[in-house]
Amino acid sequence: DLNDVNLKLAKEMGIKISIGTDAHSPEGLLWMKFGVATARRGWLGPKNAVNTYSLKKLLTARKINKKRSQLIFR
Repeated sequence: DLNDVNLKLAKEMGIKISIGTDAHSPEGLLWMKFGVATARRGWLGPKNAVNTYSLKKLLTARKINKKRSQLIFR
């Protein structure tokens, strides 16, 4: 898990973040508020958190990342 300082650094580097709870039951989803609070302290906004993306935007980002990975790891 990244703390707020490392989240801000990731944002500055253009790295997209997924905010999660590591939930193992429906009750564990209540922990999402702590992930969101940490993201806010790291100055992340909706553009930086893939959880906020529409399906179309998420699939487009996935295609772009797949192409980048293929170029890097050839």
